[in-house]
Amino acid sequence: MNFEVQRQSDITIVEVTGQLIVGNRQELKDNVLGLLDEGSRKFLIDFSDTAYIDSSGLGVLVSLSKKIREKGGEMRLSNLNEDLRTLFELTKLDTLFLIADSRDQALEGF
Repeated sequence: MNFEVQRQSDITIVEVTGQLIVGNRQELKDNVLGLLDEGSRKFLIDFSDTAYIDSSGLGVLVSLSKKIREKGGEMRLSNLNEDLRTLFELTKLDTLFLIADSRDQALEGF
């Protein structure tokens, strides 16, 4: 997995490329928590180039969402492929996150 961080106004956009799995989930967590500590409060995680997320990857997203909410922030997800969207629906995580079809849709009203 690779990821790229961009800022758009007061929103931090994290583009995840590849797979979010047990071997790399900590890197994403550490970086997002670092950005949270620096004052970022609005996060959009863009999965347009992500094919697979394992259970530990899902766990890290839940953990990050909780920590961000505790600091008064919000985390949104965008561009989940059909398999990933089904995964979020089956695990009921689609009720925890605002999941948008596109980045632009996710940014609306943020």
